[in-house]
Amino acid sequence: MTTAFFDRLADRIERVDSVVSVGLDADRSRIPEHLQEKDLPQWAFNRRIIDATHEHAACYKPNAAFYEDADGWRALRETIAYAHGKDVPVLLDAKRADIGNTTRQYAKLLDEADAITVNPYMGRDSLQPFLDREDKGVFVLCRTSNPGGSDLQDLELDSDEKLYERVAALADLWNQHGNVGLVVGATAPEELESIREQVPDLPFLVPGIGAQGGDAEAAVEFGLSDGVGLVNSSRGIIFAGEDRGEQFAGAAGEAARRLKRRLNQYREAADGDE
Repeated sequence: MTTAFFDRLADRIERVDSVVSVGLDADRSRIPEHLQEKDLPQWAFNRRIIDATHEHAACYKPNAAFYEDADGWRALRETIAYAHGKDVPVLLDAKRADIGNTTRQYAKLLDEADAITVNPYMGRDSLQPFLDREDKGVFVLCRTSNPGGSDLQDLELDSDEKLYERVAALADLWNQHGNVGLVVGATAPEELESIREQVPDLPFLVPGIGAQGGDAEAAVEFGLSDGVGLVNSSRGIIFAGEDRGEQFAGAAGEAARRLKRRLNQYREAADGDE
């Protein structure tokens, strides 16, 4: 029997003592010059990042937007396989959802990745093919880290709840296979706390740490459910050595180690309060 994603993630978190998700947003324009002539520059870059950071990574999170051309998909497949070779799960940040045959096609992305982010705007039927993959993780966008997230997510419904609160409640109902989590940004710590109170059992993927300046302490305190959850940094890790030429990967490894240590201080403090 295949082990469920969040069980595998819990094992990984315990094994490396880390909740760090490393976002592999391999922007071609920022890849070091000495890798640009490689057959697949993004894969060459990601391989070196994985080599330098895997000891500190609970998960890798490539964003599909950086890979949506022929060479990009090849690079992504190589990246996922290599991460799996290091025994690190891969969460594809794709924010997919649609209707009927289209969403079933999107769900095939889970044939390769261990988990995916999805957009709930079109309702449950648009997510059903993802939810049906019992062994895969499905992170539903709830309260995002971008400044415009409040444009829709903070709207109040006739029920006096905000839209993001309704999304959290629905995700909890959709969690029939124990494979659903939420995306809740670290740039909105008060909402992070309130959503955790509302859905105590759903693990969160918390973006917005690093370049976006999110609240790391709140990310740990409210992002984890029974110790399971992910706190993501992308640019803050993978481009930490952008000015170091061929030594870029070492700087990424150091950035991942520092974030792991920082988050673990908050994890230890939370454990001490229990």
